[in-house]
Amino acid sequence: MKRVKGYSVLLLCLVFLLTACSGGNNAANSPKNNPTAEPAATEAVAEATAKPTAAPVDMGGRVIKVAAWWDLKPAGNSASEKERLAKIAEVEKKYNCKFEFVNVPFEEFMPKFTATALTGEPFADIVIMEYNSAWPAILKGQLMKVSEFTTAESNINNEATLLVKAPQIANEYYAFAEPGTGGAGLHYNRDLFKKLGLPDLQEVYASGQWNWDKFIEIAKQATKDTDNDGKIDTYGFSGWAIDILRNFSAANGGKIVDEATGTQGLTDPKVIETAEFINRLYNVENVMKIKGTDKIGYDEFNTFKDGDVAMFPAPVWNLGDLTFDFGVVPFPNGPSGSPEVTYADNGKNAFFIPKGVKDPSAVYQAFEETYDITQTGDFPSQEWLESIYAHEEDVAMLHDHINNTGQILLETAYPEFPTSGYMRDIIVDNQSVTATAEKYKPEAEASIAKLGK
Repeated sequence: MKRVKGYSVLLLCLVFLLTACSGGNNAANSPKNNPTAEPAATEAVAEATAKPTAAPVDMGGRVIKVAAWWDLKPAGNSASEKERLAKIAEVEKKYNCKFEFVNVPFEEFMPKFTATALTGEPFADIVIMEYNSAWPAILKGQLMKVSEFTTAESNINNEATLLVKAPQIANEYYAFAEPGTGGAGLHYNRDLFKKLGLPDLQEVYASGQWNWDKFIEIAKQATKDTDNDGKIDTYGFSGWAIDILRNFSAANGGKIVDEATGTQGLTDPKVIETAEFINRLYNVENVMKIKGTDKIGYDEFNTFKDGDVAMFPAPVWNLGDLTFDFGVVPFPNGPSGSPEVTYADNGKNAFFIPKGVKDPSAVYQAFEETYDITQTGDFPSQEWLESIYAHEEDVAMLHDHINNTGQILLETAYPEFPTSGYMRDIIVDNQSVTATAEKYKPEAEASIAKLGK
């Protein structure tokens, strides 16, 4: 197994794809790095040269505000960050403008956006926004489509450099982002696998045997009383139940909510099949480590960090403080799934331009040019991934087999959508999955109707 030689800093800010802890059913999304790319998320990326852009516009000293819930300004700690800072200064002079990077606390961000959007004068010209938050804003007409502010000469409409169209929302392009990689995968504790004599999951994956049956087989083998004291010492799996449902449903071809059609998926046979599989993990095979008092509590999201769990779902941003060696494979596809989709991205975010921004085409053009910098590495975010993963095989697995396989999920955009109650009835109360799905169907439909199509 070849280890990565040394660690390097983040190639780009990669800030557009961070996820944030927004509470409720979306609490798994913490304000950490989470560079991802979904189906159709990125256009081709040129090595170093860009297509010609439209002539620069004299913006009369205008301040272009770019907002997020963290500091978007490159820190200048790496060669690429220094190059981007120099490019920003060059663009400011070229367009007679000034970029201001606005940092608004996460819990204040959307209220501030909504309040200012309603006045027709949004607080920033470009905003980072989670797709879950963007969808209601789109339905209210508060965000612009990409076609409303780009030109035929724009890099995003041709061969992009380091800024590309982000995935569609309801079959329309509204956002743009830095091309990234490193979506959520099924991670495993390599140290524990070796200790227990379990087969390396990347070898299992390469052999074509990586499916739900194999997953359960390995999880059962990893759940052991290793010192014969009558207590389980190592466990097959752990995680937040709602996050597990999302990811395994995506890997089984199911979708909890389809925003394009405005339909709920709790009664979808593929989601029901997934929920039955998860219930088996908790209540039949008993391979789950439950650390807290609530089986479906969000705190279980980090239980794997104790080092006694063999397999666990985790986005890349949640791996930086681990003390054991770990690897990654895609979530195993279920009986109804396919390799094209392996996980659900419930915290996807990107750049948006709000309605009401003056001269949005010029604003976008100037911002886009700040990314006309040299790309180092074989692909964007390579250096960042290498700073987290100790093995080249894991970086390659993310880039080649997990990147571009995420399912954008906007479930938490819908008010009081009953995912939590659905999972509590099944996992905690061990109720029939089919009966539970029918029980929560009206509530799910009412939630979707409340937001609107």
